[in-house]
Amino acid sequence: MSQQYDVAVIGAGAAGMMCAAVAGQRGQKVVLIDHALKLAEKIRISGGGRCNFTNIHTSPQNFLSENPHFCKSALSRYTPQDFLDLLKRYRIAYHEKHRGQLFCDRSAEDIIDMLKAECDLGGVTWRMPCKVAAIGKLGDAFRIETDAGEIMANKVVIASGGLSIPKIGATDFAYRIARQFGLKLIEPRPALVPLTFEAALLKRLNALSGVAVPARVACGRTAFEEAMLFTHRGLSGPAILQI
Repeated sequence: MSQQYDVAVIGAGAAGMMCAAVAGQRGQKVVLIDHALKLAEKIRISGGGRCNFTNIHTSPQNFLSENPHFCKSALSRYTPQDFLDLLKRYRIAYHEKHRGQLFCDRSAEDIIDMLKAECDLGGVTWRMPCKVAAIGKLGDAFRIETDAGEIMANKVVIASGGLSIPKIGATDFAYRIARQFGLKLIEPRPALVPLTFEAALLKRLNALSGVAVPARVACGRTAFEEAMLFTHRGLSGPAILQI
């Protein structure tokens, strides 16, 4: 026998939990589905385990997008201060580390626990670990086939993330579902990647591995002033990853 919901959210990461919590607190009957045993693994490893959860200087000018108005709308509806107000309610201590970057004083687990509590306040039903085998349209609703049974929902939110970190469970699930329903996709390409040296240069600079220096890194008209890190393979750090 299938279970009926207003909203099914697939992916219990930061976006999925926030979406489920808000929908639930607005009176929707919500189920949150994830194939992993643990919640929000990407939050857990972010910021060196302390979760760099926002930046107080966030603005539309910080984003590159095909539709520049999207981030204007999103950031006007929910600002960094709105999230800080949420942290205040849960008495989560944080600090500014560098250029407006905010980190938890204790652990990224504080953010995960907060989002889980917000979902519980919204009466969200948890389905974890639960693997989705197929999603199909049935009239005006969606039928979700899982290894824990069939779920029916009026709306489905895919919040399963991209392909960036397979070792913590990232898959191409979202891309497959988008293609199935005929949604336009921009072919994904690697981003936030380090630069690697050729063998001869790597041998010369290998002794610098682990050293970080302030740097201005430019490509064409775009430049970033941040830390640059020498690694055992080449260059990384904020300046390199942004360029």
